[in-house]
Amino acid sequence: MPWLLLMLAIASEVAGTTFMKLSMGFTKLIPSILMVVFYLLSLSILNIALKGIPVSVAYAIWSGMGTALVVGVGWVLFGEQLTTIKLISMLLIIVGVVGLNLGSSSHGKEESTSQQDHTIHTTVQKEW
Repeated sequence: MPWLLLMLAIASEVAGTTFMKLSMGFTKLIPSILMVVFYLLSLSILNIALKGIPVSVAYAIWSGMGTALVVGVGWVLFGEQLTTIKLISMLLIIVGVVGLNLGSSSHGKEESTSQQDHTIHTTVQKEW
């Protein structure tokens, strides 16, 4: 479920960024409102997804995949050029995200990490 939520957060962030472009610097009311709504929705869903995904992995995927998808939206909807450099850069983002994801579970200590996360979370909650 957290991964599905992360995908919804990414889709909402891409929608928010698309409406940012359509808002023409806050000069168009409806796209400006939709931009704020989709960004708030994205951050809210991301926040819930963080209950089941490490923050470093979730944020890397959210920002990296969001960036890659926005490049596609710019190309399809706004006629932006899709150059070789952009394609290579998107590939590097994806490779980096995969690396972070693999690195978070490569040591086989997910159970102890989960317990450490719970301990840290409980400590932070008490302090706040």
